[in-house]
Order: sequence, then C-alpha cells, then structure tokens
Amino acid sequence: AQAILAQAPSLSPHPGSCRKCALACACDTPVPAMAIKGIKKKAAVKGKKQLLKFTIDLQQPADDNIIEPKDLEKFLNSRIKVEGKTGNLGERVVVTRDKSKIHVSAEVPFSKRYLKYLSKKYLKMQQLRDFLRVVAPNKTSYELRYFNINEDNEEE
Repeated sequence: AQAILAQAPSLSPHPGSCRKCALACACDTPVPAMAIKGIKKKAAVKGKKQLLKFTIDLQQPADDNIIEPKDLEKFLNSRIKVEGKTGNLGERVVVTRDKSKIHVSAEVPFSKRYLKYLSKKYLKMQQLRDFLRVVAPNKTSYELRYFNINEDNEEE
C-alpha cells in the first residue's frame, strides 16, 4: 500500500504544485496568490469619522422629582468605558444634558445597548429598578417609563 501511495504524485500529468491537477508539479503553470478571506484593502482617503448620537429621556421621573438628570449624567461620565478603561472618554464620547434629556455622542465602536445596561445599573443603585423601566421608543433613544401597575389592579 505504501508503494502505491509513493507513486501517486508521479501519476499526475503535471507533477508539482499546479492549478490543473492540485498536486505537486514541475510544470510552468503559475499558481495565483490566494486572497485571504475577511481582509479588505483600506481606502486611501480617510473621511469624516462616523458619529453616533443617542438620547435618554428622563421626562416622566424627572417631573415627579424621582431622578435628577444631573446625577445620571455624572454616573454615565464616570462609568462609560472606552477601550476597556473607565474615565477614558476624551473626545470619543461626549455626555451632555438638556433639561430632562441626556445626549451621548460617540465615535463608531459604541453600543446603544451599553447605554441601556448602564441606565439599568443606575436605577438598581438608586433602588428604582422595581418602578422604572428602560424602553426604546425609536432607533436612537431610550426612555425611562413607569411600570403599568394600574393594569394589574383592574384584572383582579
């Protein structure tokens, strides 16, 4: 059996590395360089960096004096991680407040889901997680709303 396997490469009409027979070959058929999957050529012209803008609306709880928007803004500033480090916001992430709305603008690798996670963490810290929830009314914003407790009372 070993003798047959040893003769197998020589059975090819193109001995050596060849496109035609995919075996070791001594012919002059060129083998093109394979493109590596997943690697793309970088564009020579670098454009403007893409900026993502998200908002967190605290209208309902802020009107009832349950949450102070400035406290959530301070919490986000201290807890948002950039490149695995907290307090590393720099120019990449900007957190601003406008009355009862908090605006977060960040460069591309930033998740909206991360804002929801931090908002829920803040609510838990303030022991408000049982009364408020974080809802996404549209693609770029979150809103803090009360749980609908009245619906449970009507059913009983």
